[in-house]
Amino acid sequence: MADADNRALLRAMPWFFVLIWSTGFIVARYGMPHAPPLKFLSVRYALSLLCFGAWIAARRAPWPRNRSQWLHLGVCGTLIHAGYLGGVWAAVKAGLGAGTVALVVGLQPVLTAVWVSFNGGRDSHVSRRQWTGLLLGFSGLLLVVWRKLGGEITPANLGLALFALVAITVGTLYQKRFVAPTDVRTANFVQILCALAVTLPLAAFEQEALVPHVQLIGALAWSVFGLTLGGSSLLYMLIQRGAATKVTSLLYLVPPCTAAMAWLLFGEPITAMMVGGMGLIAAGVALVVR
Repeated sequence: MADADNRALLRAMPWFFVLIWSTGFIVARYGMPHAPPLKFLSVRYALSLLCFGAWIAARRAPWPRNRSQWLHLGVCGTLIHAGYLGGVWAAVKAGLGAGTVALVVGLQPVLTAVWVSFNGGRDSHVSRRQWTGLLLGFSGLLLVVWRKLGGEITPANLGLALFALVAITVGTLYQKRFVAPTDVRTANFVQILCALAVTLPLAAFEQEALVPHVQLIGALAWSVFGLTLGGSSLLYMLIQRGAATKVTSLLYLVPPCTAAMAWLLFGEPITAMMVGGMGLIAAGVALVVR
């Protein structure tokens, strides 16, 4: 029974990850009007460190065994936390529409597949069926976010979104290649500590101040407990357990899931084109992970 429960939990992990990760833009709608992106992220990282530190102390979680693993985790934290999140939120704050950001970052599965196809290793083979699934998923992604395009695009905010795309792609591949299996709590602590070390000095250059507000507090609470402790931990475990192409293909599900949440919470309409796009995405992900 215990083995069956563990297998069921492992099968459910990707779907929990998609649901949690999809709330990122929903949180932004609540919190970003009251804070600049890097100061918000710095507070988020600091609070996350306190939570992970208490969790590690209570459970006596093991730390990475050697310096190389600390270094590799630090690189991953700089890319996945500081680079990706900083780029996304800075791009939104700079005026790039959320749909446009989702579309740019949605290129990650294709970039991952291209990379692993031309490099050695156990993840190097991407089959014709998986390529078909990746292209179907990207086509569906275009349909889902098409109506959201139209935010003012400048070289600066588009560059920030592309920076986030490169950071999450390289960070995911780097973790899969170099990071040995480590306790998820201590691994996240090291990653977030490095992200804070990078983000906090940059936040000092932001002119806008944090404005205390109930929406800001709510956004921070969910960002810490839901997105960092939950979403980031699930992403770490999924990368360790699965092939990079299969894991990143799940990110195709994030934009349509976010659209559904926006419909439920804010009454944003879901068009027939979006429904068709969600169907293509589901078919594409099924082909990749089968």
